[in-house]
Formats: sequence, C-alpha cells, structure tokens
Amino acid sequence: MVVDILVALFGVVGTAALFAGARWDARRNEFSRPLLWAAIVAVPFAVGIGLYLFVPTAPMTGVIMTANTGLVLYGFEREVSTEDDEPAEPGTLPDR
Repeated sequence: MVVDILVALFGVVGTAALFAGARWDARRNEFSRPLLWAAIVAVPFAVGIGLYLFVPTAPMTGVIMTANTGLVLYGFEREVSTEDDEPAEPGTLPDR
C-alpha cells in the first residue's frame, strides 16, 4: 500500500518533470511544436506508471518499454534535428 502511494507520487512528479524538461529542451533547440514533444515524452511515462499500478498482470518489460517510448522518440528526433549537415571527416571526432 505504501509502495503504491510512493510509486503514484513518483509518477506524478516524474511526469511533470519530464513534461517541463522536454518542453524546455524543445524550445531551446527550436523544435516546431515543443508542447507536442513534451506530451510525447510525458504521456507514455504516465501510462507506464498507470500500467504498473493498475494492471497487476502487465509484464514488467512491457511497463518499462511503455514508460521509455516517449523519451526514446524524443531522443531520436533531437539527434536528427541537431546534427550537422556536413559529411563526417574520417579520423576525427565530432566537435560538441
């Protein structure tokens, strides 16, 4: 019972933090729709927490994959939108 309350509290705080952090980062990197990207990050995390709390038969791997889906999609989009258009130089590391 106490663990469920702590997980629910973590879910609410974590969802809000992910939403705010993704929105801030999307605005900083000049994405076209920062609120949409923030929702894409936060909603699957909230669904994953909900699966953990309310569906006892849900496999843990599915819960984890659901919770991480938005972060992975955002990470891919961030990588594509912030990469340089110049071809890579053989034998050198990228400057970041």
